[in-house]
Amino acid sequence: MGTRLGGASPCCCFARLRPAASGLRAPPARAGGASSSSPSPQSPAQLRAVLEQVDEALRKGEDEAALSLVRASQGEEDAGLRGFGAARQVPQRLYKLDELKLNGIDTSAFLSPVDLTLGSIERNLQIAAVLGGLSISAAFELSQLQILLIVLGLLSLWSVDFVYFGGGVRNLILDTIGHYVSQKYHNRVIQHEAGHFLIAYLLGVLPKGYTITSLDTLIKQGSLNVQAGTAFVDYEFLEEIKTGKMSARMLNKFSCIALAGVATEYLLYGMAEGGLADINKLDELLKGVGFTQKKADSQVRWAVLNTVLMLRRHRKAISQLAEAMSSGKSVGSCIEVIEGNINTEDI
Repeated sequence: MGTRLGGASPCCCFARLRPAASGLRAPPARAGGASSSSPSPQSPAQLRAVLEQVDEALRKGEDEAALSLVRASQGEEDAGLRGFGAARQVPQRLYKLDELKLNGIDTSAFLSPVDLTLGSIERNLQIAAVLGGLSISAAFELSQLQILLIVLGLLSLWSVDFVYFGGGVRNLILDTIGHYVSQKYHNRVIQHEAGHFLIAYLLGVLPKGYTITSLDTLIKQGSLNVQAGTAFVDYEFLEEIKTGKMSARMLNKFSCIALAGVATEYLLYGMAEGGLADINKLDELLKGVGFTQKKADSQVRWAVLNTVLMLRRHRKAISQLAEAMSSGKSVGSCIEVIEGNINTEDI
């Protein structure tokens, strides 16, 4: 099963977050999950062959095999995958808002995102629908009863979409129009997903796949309930959820990955429009593990700082990754792009 972290208007997260009980286990020294044994050096051709095997395993749904291949190829310098799970992270402690501001981070600009593009499209569609309805009513001389029945019918369709598809039809229409009429919206969604992908990889969580548009998701998944976004190999996360005790290491990874999309938008555009679902699901998880509001705020501030600083160190990688994802490159190819563009002096 794959965890899905969503895009600008799409949705986010590792799965349905229902911890059986609260509690955190102490984190190990590294967040990466790398094997203690050093891998044998690999040539670029050998590494590319491994990534092709990773793609094949993911296509077959063999998530554990894909993750094992990646972990076996971890290494320093030219020995293998240098970036997977190798990110340097800031110390975890209570950070004040002033400290984030000293690092050039204004959390108010991205912790309450509002999708202005899709909001504008929706308002214009509503205005067009009203004007079109009035024109049709005048042209066909509809009675008040007929108009009422039409309105009730449309409300019924809206209710069905909301109840059975979680607003999937609405999201599909708005997202498709947004990608078609707004290049800025299209680029923002791609950058948002690239942020999720890159931060997950650097923290040792293997991306499983991604979709950029709701229409693409519908074609691939065959469901209106699944929104566009990035999916991850998440069986380790789900195992911890089932035990009812999530490790601090896993929670830290999830927190940073969940905020990576909005953080990427913030760094590129000065504010985030998408990713509200990402933030809501992170809030849900923190409540699920029994965090007080003060402790949850502390976790979010640390994750914001940690994620933003990682993204700043790897601006070239995020740019090249977004280009690869916009072209529909495979997960293995995207990993190769990351490895070729990360800041190896300070991962």
